[in-house]
Amino acid sequence: MLEVEEHIQSLQRLRELLPTEGFVNTFLKVSDRLNATARDFIALSPFIIVATKSSQGLIDVSPKGDPAGFVEVYDDKTLIIPDRLGNHRVDGFQNLLEDPNVALLFIVPGHGDTLRVAGKARIVRDAAISKRLAVNGKEPLLALVVDVEEAFMHCSKSMIRSRLWQPDHWPARKSAPTLAEWVLATVDREQTLEEVQEDHSADEAARLY
Repeated sequence: MLEVEEHIQSLQRLRELLPTEGFVNTFLKVSDRLNATARDFIALSPFIIVATKSSQGLIDVSPKGDPAGFVEVYDDKTLIIPDRLGNHRVDGFQNLLEDPNVALLFIVPGHGDTLRVAGKARIVRDAAISKRLAVNGKEPLLALVVDVEEAFMHCSKSMIRSRLWQPDHWPARKSAPTLAEWVLATVDREQTLEEVQEDHSADEAARLY
């Protein structure tokens, strides 16, 4: 096990190191519903991250992306997220069958602030929802309905530090490992890297809309 100077094990000690004084707005900015600002942010977001937890405690974080505004704000306490064709692992959905708690992070390209939403989620199949959330005639089979319990905007410091939206700080595209490389490293398959990449590219071409 990693040896460290101190293992923080109490809220009291945590607050000794990270006091609340001077951060009034940080604690007062939380809402139990989606206000007009949240609605405007969601309408511009093409990408969200969904966090769920299994009954064994393992956390899953899953990216979801579609044209900006793909998450429907049904009312100030309800969000609807369409489920597009994916890899059929359904890790997040399986977790929600065991534990309905969910957390969402909404991201707008080029924007430093993010929107955090938490609540309870349920997996639904509904013809009206599927028709309403269709893209290019492709209707989602399922959708995630989130009953909002908490929402607040998060400051931009993490985006500033990471330089996420500054292309001149991005790594060379081909320097980052690919999914195909991961498959070859973890799955016992008699395929070349090029063959695995071709499979993935074909899947993307056939299963997008």
